[in-house]
Amino acid sequence: MLALRIALRYLAAPKSHRAVNVISAIAVAGVAVATAAIVVVLSVFNGFSELSRRHLSFVDPDLSISAATGKTVDASAVARVLDARNDVAAHTPVLVERGLMVTANGQMPVVAVGIDDDSYRRVAAADSIVLDGIFTTGELMPDMPPAAVASVGVAMQTGIRPSPESTFDIYFPRRRGRINPANPSGAYVNGALTLAGVFRVDQPEYDTDRLYIPLAVMRTLLERDSSAATTVDVRLHSGADVAATADEVSKALGSDYVVTERERLHPETFRMIAVEKWITFLMLVFILLIASFNIVTTISLLVIEKRDNMATLRALGTPRHTIAAVFAWDGALITTAGGMAGLAVGVLLAWLQQHFGLIKLAADPSQLTISVYPVKIETADVALTAAAVVLLGIGIGQISRLFTRKIA
Repeated sequence: MLALRIALRYLAAPKSHRAVNVISAIAVAGVAVATAAIVVVLSVFNGFSELSRRHLSFVDPDLSISAATGKTVDASAVARVLDARNDVAAHTPVLVERGLMVTANGQMPVVAVGIDDDSYRRVAAADSIVLDGIFTTGELMPDMPPAAVASVGVAMQTGIRPSPESTFDIYFPRRRGRINPANPSGAYVNGALTLAGVFRVDQPEYDTDRLYIPLAVMRTLLERDSSAATTVDVRLHSGADVAATADEVSKALGSDYVVTERERLHPETFRMIAVEKWITFLMLVFILLIASFNIVTTISLLVIEKRDNMATLRALGTPRHTIAAVFAWDGALITTAGGMAGLAVGVLLAWLQQHFGLIKLAADPSQLTISVYPVKIETADVALTAAAVVLLGIGIGQISRLFTRKIA
């Protein structure tokens, strides 16, 4: 089309005033830098989100089965359904209750998690989160209390460290029987445990107050039967369709059970990351919009420089809207060119960081689980940024039409 051809010629032709070239270059560079920043920042948010998923995968199952009403499920009934499926690699019952941990140095409320040591290891990568000692709820030595594993927050607050001498008591409210007001301690049941290890997942919901204890001990203290569990955690074979399996297991178990996928176990964590990501995206798009208005200045100078050419085109019978379209195309092309250059630079920088870890975290590496900024490029983010640039280019192009209104 004629307007596009003239616009390309105007962009490629040398300008009579060097200032026009300098301002054009600055405008394109501003759009490119803002666009590259959007791609890089979104990739960093993706990296931290992926890091959270990876850390949670150490302790969180692919699927978690809980009761639709009430606190416990029949783990034996759930196990029969799961054992009949080929895509289930392992499953384990888990019993959760809040209790009070009392040590020689202090006490604190904890979230006690009763696990079966053998089956739990087949579902969760327990050994990979150990910070000190070993991850086990089995018997450490004869004539010693059963083993337990505490989170780093529990260990720091109570001052307890893994060793055969590190024994403590866990207290739970008594579920059955009558309580004597004259003896308040009778309202609780307690058991002795030995701390075998300390773990860290780098997630507050796990690291603050969690304590793993033997499932059998937990059931005894809570006066639950031998098949009671708060959840049944499931690990699927690699490559299994998690969503499809969750639907099928839910149908097989019926309405009395709720089947939850891993990411839905911690909706607040991933929702927070998503909200921060998209608020940051909107802020950076606003910065891109401001940078794009430099192009308006470039187009206004171009209109002044090409005034004689436009007068000639009008004298030859060129319609006013065609001349306006020339500068609309110029504005859109300059914006899009800067945006595409920024996209290329942003993707390149993110790719280099993702594969080579060029930028390190400024802290003691021995205290960190990662040493470089996590980055993950997602095609959807790149496409969304490209769409924002194109729409912005169209908007700048329409604004550029305003400078041709007074052309004779």
